[in-house]
Amino acid sequence: MTAAWNGHAELAVSNALGGIAVQTFFLAIADLTYRRANLEHAAASEPNMMQNGLLIALLSIILMAPLLPDVTLWGVHPVTPLMFIAYAMGIHLVQRAHHAPMWTPTHTSETREDQPDDVNLMPSLGRLWVEFLVLFVILGLAGYMLEPSATVIAARTGATHTLVGVLLTAVSTSIPELVTSVAAVRRGALTLAVGGIIGGNAYDTLFTAASDVAYRDGSIYHAMSDDTVFWVSLTLLMSAVLMMGLIRRQRKGPAGIGLESVLLIVLYVAGVALLLV
Repeated sequence: MTAAWNGHAELAVSNALGGIAVQTFFLAIADLTYRRANLEHAAASEPNMMQNGLLIALLSIILMAPLLPDVTLWGVHPVTPLMFIAYAMGIHLVQRAHHAPMWTPTHTSETREDQPDDVNLMPSLGRLWVEFLVLFVILGLAGYMLEPSATVIAARTGATHTLVGVLLTAVSTSIPELVTSVAAVRRGALTLAVGGIIGGNAYDTLFTAASDVAYRDGSIYHAMSDDTVFWVSLTLLMSAVLMMGLIRRQRKGPAGIGLESVLLIVLYVAGVALLLV
């Protein structure tokens, strides 16, 4: 939103959408840290699949937006409120899938259900809220300070805002998801590790909608370059591969991880290479 408010539409969109791609890539990295079985096999759940379906739907709306008429109301494109409505409806469906699932994965010897920690061994709820809010503020300030740094780097190096957004700001702002996912895997909270990435990705699509509100020069979707449209398409493809992996539930594949994780790594690395060419 800071980038969009300052008129740097390409940086704003590439950061938001590049973060989704790199976080999906991080899921494959988290899979490497779990050696018993493919992470998508062990952490299969209907809510995770529903969230991934929601992500695919939201990415499709973003990909379609530049092809729609370039009209705005108070500087906001009609797709933006649609994004928020679609997300709210999708989360409602995810919650229903959690409380009243109509589909359940086949339990195998490698299936793992998250077991909550003993609350008696944890700090007080008040202390946890304080720690959470402090970290929340620190991350927000870091993002606010990150945007001007990225803009200056792009100007002085001659790199495009798409390249800086995808490779610098998107990766740096996605590091918390990587650390959280690996930590969750090590604690045995596999569903949390997978759901944290997928759910975070669905939420990150709203960063594009929020950036459209902050962008005052018209529709931010129509300011997207071909490189950004390519990155949205790549992210959509990676999400589809992940969905097939969640459905297939391969126990083990190349390098002890699922074939979909291998494909996610290949797709992301290939996308970065094409941006650098």
